[in-house]
Amino acid sequence: MRAAYVDRLGPAENIRVGELVVPAPAPDEVLVRVEAVAVNPVDTYIRSGRYRTPLPGFPFVVGRDLVGVVETCGAAAEAFVPGQRVWTNGLGYAGRQGAAAEYAVVPVDRLYPLPDGLDPVRSVAVFHPAVTAYLGLFRHVGGVGPGDTVVVGGAAGNVGSCVSRLAAFAGARVIALARTEDATWCRNHGAAAVVDFRVEDLRDRLAAEAPGGATVWFDTSGRIDLEFAVEVLADRGAVVLVAGRPEPAALPISPFYLKSLRLLGFVITTAPAAELADAARVVSAHLAAGRLDVRIGEVLPLDQAAHAHQLVEHRVRGRVILVPRT
Repeated sequence: MRAAYVDRLGPAENIRVGELVVPAPAPDEVLVRVEAVAVNPVDTYIRSGRYRTPLPGFPFVVGRDLVGVVETCGAAAEAFVPGQRVWTNGLGYAGRQGAAAEYAVVPVDRLYPLPDGLDPVRSVAVFHPAVTAYLGLFRHVGGVGPGDTVVVGGAAGNVGSCVSRLAAFAGARVIALARTEDATWCRNHGAAAVVDFRVEDLRDRLAAEAPGGATVWFDTSGRIDLEFAVEVLADRGAVVLVAGRPEPAALPISPFYLKSLRLLGFVITTAPAAELADAARVVSAHLAAGRLDVRIGEVLPLDQAAHAHQLVEHRVRGRVILVPRT
């Protein structure tokens, strides 16, 4: 099979596309014929060595998210059948080979049915940001609903769009922080109000939109001012962080504990299989109902895997997707 792989960690230029042996599934695995693979920022961190995780050895196939068709099943993988369309976002880390190949083996506890009639490219683009959004809102925060106000930093981005959608569908009021030119996108993805984070009167604008304070500040941008967020949040509110800059950020301790606030950070890579499966059920249902979508930036053949990683590292707008067969 053709696969995109590295023989050592390092820059995107290390990615090679060549022939590897088709893997054989273990009893608790499924061999999937891959239709589409998403390239995530974390894929570039793992490939470069910036994010350390156990690898299965070299050559190491890159990538974690795929949509495909079941080819063969291991003896204990009775939940799936050949010809069934499936997806996963659990490859390429923690000792597992990656997804960017014509075939991939997937453990049954990290493989999920794909609802009928969905486009593989548009579907694989959604899974990673949507699962991140779901885990943040409903696993780490504990859920949102009517009466809650959610401020979304980076609301026009991939994860931010999914946070807005899921929070709004649950009944929360969403305030999107985004550029003015992205206001229509944000409103179409659940925002009741859009505030340009660059305005000089941001404090007054948010106070007007959330006079009682926000329940959750979900930052996907990495640009959060924690002092400002603590001021905006209502008592017992929560800050959720899924991105960040390396420089330190000040946290105002006194108002933080006086308001009984929570500061929550997480990465999807450390989520247990049971949490991912719970998120997968919800995300699949929303996707089937047409409630989730993100921007598609580039759709490229597998041979351009190195270029795809470079695009993501340079923060191209929209998702970058690899298609093993064209």
